[in-house]
Amino acid sequence: MHQGEKMVVVSGSNAGTMAGQLAETLGWAHHPLETRRFPDTEGYIRIPSETIEALRSEPVVLVSNTFPDSGIVETLLMLDAIQDVRNGRLQNLREIGPQTLPEVGKGVILAIPYFGYSRQDKRFKPGESISARAIAEMLATRCDAMVLFDLHAPAVLEAMPIPVAFTSAMPELANHLKETVDPDFILSPDKGAIERASSVAHQIGCEFSYLEKTRIDAHTIVHKAKNLDVSGKSVAIVDDMIATGGTICRAAEALRGQGAIEVHAACSHGLFTGGAIARLLRYVDGVHATGSLPNARDVISGGPALARGVYEVMDTLGLKP
Repeated sequence: MHQGEKMVVVSGSNAGTMAGQLAETLGWAHHPLETRRFPDTEGYIRIPSETIEALRSEPVVLVSNTFPDSGIVETLLMLDAIQDVRNGRLQNLREIGPQTLPEVGKGVILAIPYFGYSRQDKRFKPGESISARAIAEMLATRCDAMVLFDLHAPAVLEAMPIPVAFTSAMPELANHLKETVDPDFILSPDKGAIERASSVAHQIGCEFSYLEKTRIDAHTIVHKAKNLDVSGKSVAIVDDMIATGGTICRAAEALRGQGAIEVHAACSHGLFTGGAIARLLRYVDGVHATGSLPNARDVISGGPALARGVYEVMDTLGLKP
């Protein structure tokens, strides 16, 4: 197959790195779409003329984040434009090129490296929006399948109206830690991240534990690794996302207090808000993340994990690469 005939991965303004990694893994072409902002901050997107014919191949994968909020709007606009192109709706006021073309059928896959609102996955009080579900259902009206990358709580998106693949970079994260840190054991910062961290420990072939929180009094909480002697050992703390880094810093402090000689932090999603990296590096020896969101600690490729999800939904849809 010649370069110009390759199936395509496309992206907008916020997930170009991951789109490139996915395209490289799949052996497809990567076409960035035109995105910009008007002076009043409204977004503008356009599919370049040279990309229109490529987008009429099957399938097409759009890689786009729904974070921050502007990412939701950009994703919706790109999906809408892609659907128009694939359905042959090309009418334009300047009457450039053919105005209509034959429809090419289903085959639009939306891959979301970081799914914004993923932590708003439950209704705690009457009248609240289950925001994760609301955003996903809105996006599902404009694509044929979705791939979600290390989603915080996949259960919120069960029984969606289109096929959804939940994929994870934990295998690649484990390989990276094994090659660079070779930890003596993996630690989950709390019970919520146990499944991810234990899978990493199993792949590396090292011990695993999680931090238990013990309240001493109204103002004091002690964090301690459960049933594990960390004295003289190297530890990697694994979670799905790191935002402020506060939990990791407290965990690292507890581990140092128990004699750990080296502590690393690793995650899929590096939000790193409010000077988090500088804060983390006062407590840990290294910070490791994917590029699901642009960040300075992007050292783990998310391309293979996204590719696994793309192949899964293609198989469900009966599409051939």
